[in-house]
Amino acid sequence: MKQPGRAIATWVFLGMVLAFAFAFQAQSASNKQIHYQTIERSQYTIHTVTIPHNSNYLVSPDLSGELQDISKFASDKQDKVVAGINGGYFDPVNQKTTSFIVQRAKIVADPRFNERLVDNPDLKQYLRKIINRAEFRRYPCGSKTQYDIQLHFSPIRTNCTLIESLGGGPGLLPQDSSVAEAFIAYQDGEKIRDAIGSDSLNARSAVGISKEGNVILAMVAQQPDQPLNSGISIPELANVLSSLGAVKAMNLDGGSSASLYYDGQAIYGRVDSEGNEIQRPIKSVLLVVKQ
Repeated sequence: MKQPGRAIATWVFLGMVLAFAFAFQAQSASNKQIHYQTIERSQYTIHTVTIPHNSNYLVSPDLSGELQDISKFASDKQDKVVAGINGGYFDPVNQKTTSFIVQRAKIVADPRFNERLVDNPDLKQYLRKIINRAEFRRYPCGSKTQYDIQLHFSPIRTNCTLIESLGGGPGLLPQDSSVAEAFIAYQDGEKIRDAIGSDSLNARSAVGISKEGNVILAMVAQQPDQPLNSGISIPELANVLSSLGAVKAMNLDGGSSASLYYDGQAIYGRVDSEGNEIQRPIKSVLLVVKQ
């Protein structure tokens, strides 16, 4: 005859095992979910979207022939897009790119064909560095997808293929590469160039990659009640990305281009002198697309 106490203990043990299994499955599922959050600070609000490395979503660049709102990029993909952030730099006059973009292993946006960039005498001495700016990359490496941030002419990872990339810059982490990418230049110890007002407060956008391979999209919005004195600097943006767990990070086009899309809603970063959102059409985006 079985002892009642032993039978009860066995059922309790089995119950604990099942509870642990269900909890583990629930935790595993939650670890694969996209996470959106906002962080309020006195001079800005940070909107972030984190895409786990083991999720069923890809972070992929998209390009438009004409400038358009970030919501239009998302709607063109119907119900596959859950999030997105504005992409790289472009010339608002001729609407041509000043950043490289690769799709399906082919260059689809090439700043070397932008005459207002390459023929500008004021930029001639910086052009080589401008062409070699930081880019966000997606590699299929065997059966796995990996993301990286490198300068444009940096070699492709061994046993990997560059399928997609989107240029921006400067690199923020592991170090600031503003000088190497000609966003900032010095002469005789004096700063003679600062293309994006690195130390000033502004709306900014960035993409980061964590040690685990998670991708972090971050858009920093100005405060409507402080239109002339809000936003974030480039050095502080790097600190924010680091605090969010990024070990690599890259700045994207900011200012009036700063915008983020999540769950059917567009959020804009820059405000005018009266505190109203500026909705600027853009050339490219990084989209979070369901596989």
